[in-house]
Amino acid sequence: MYLCTKIRNHAISALKMNHRIVALTCVMISLLASCGDDEQRKELDEGNAVYYWRTDLRLDSTERAFLHLYNINKVYCRYFDVVMNDEGEPMPNATITFSDTLPEGVEMIPTVYITIDCLQKPHQGLAARLVKRIRQMNETNDISGVREIQIDHDYTARNMKIYYQFLEEVRQAWGQALSTTIRLHQLSMEAPPVDYGALMLYNTGDPQKFMERNPILDHRDVAPYLRHLDDYPLPLAAAYPAFSWLRIINGVELEHKAEAEEVTLVKRMVEQERRDLSRSIITYHLDKDNINRYKPETYEEIYHH
Repeated sequence: MYLCTKIRNHAISALKMNHRIVALTCVMISLLASCGDDEQRKELDEGNAVYYWRTDLRLDSTERAFLHLYNINKVYCRYFDVVMNDEGEPMPNATITFSDTLPEGVEMIPTVYITIDCLQKPHQGLAARLVKRIRQMNETNDISGVREIQIDHDYTARNMKIYYQFLEEVRQAWGQALSTTIRLHQLSMEAPPVDYGALMLYNTGDPQKFMERNPILDHRDVAPYLRHLDDYPLPLAAAYPAFSWLRIINGVELEHKAEAEEVTLVKRMVEQERRDLSRSIITYHLDKDNINRYKPETYEEIYHH
């Protein structure tokens, strides 16, 4: 009996030791994984940015003051759209002109919007032509120091592989930093092959249900996607709305506005799920009317890190 008791005590001690080792190992693995995520997410530098979505780069005094006041160090400037022509081939459209330049120290990030129908099938050479056009526009307009481009495309599960292959080809042709927009519904998909994504926290609702919710931004439309944020492997910048949207329905003009209270509420919601979403902030888009839409304290809260 003594021998059995002794053996049993040794077994219990060994089992407790094994449990401690397993627990310690799990903690170490968790810490290492967390460090890995933090390191990946730190690749996206802290900073303030804004989209520029007009067809002529021309800044007035209010817009220049805005860039200075809120320490904007990046402007995602829409260079052109890519649309389908009558022959069923992608072509550039609504190309920007450059009547002005960005202030010194503000980085230009050429951004290209590609319509959904352009990437329902692969188009050989499209990525190389897109990159070549951006480089030519930079050279023609004496725009130097461009290190990154961004592609804006509302991809779906159906054309995701085609789009991701396109991004790989853009990266190969460009050879520098590449980002893409990420819509909320895309958070449940595989992450694209880019350096980081710009999470679009606007145009979140159904325009047909405007009587129920603001289609530009409503926290109730954002809430179902929050569960995907923490596990999403790609570094993310957060893009918030500062614009209005005018529609004509049955001959009646209807204006949707991005509400300041809703923007700041959503900002708190997403940062509670993923803290690094406070590191890099973008607003859409730079325009005198949009600047005057919010009080200075609202912009201070939006751009607060």
